[in-house]
Amino acid sequence: MTEFFASGHAVDVVLAVLLAEALLLKFRGTSWPEIAGVLLPAVLMMMALRAALTGASWPMIAIPLALAFPVHIYDLRRRKLLRKD
Repeated sequence: MTEFFASGHAVDVVLAVLLAEALLLKFRGTSWPEIAGVLLPAVLMMMALRAALTGASWPMIAIPLALAFPVHIYDLRRRKLLRKD
């Protein structure tokens, strides 16, 4: 089990589940931009986690992690869950 996490394969499983979720949402009629807005922050965080688990350099961890926040804020504003005051 330690090797499963250390190799990043646990994150690969999560990414596969996110892909399945995206396909299910598309099958149910959700647009690709809406799917991307909802799932892209999770994908970016999983990429950062995979990089950290596999011993990647700090920029390979920091960049997707830093990008996840503005994408999340964009999605919240797009769905009008966050005011623009």
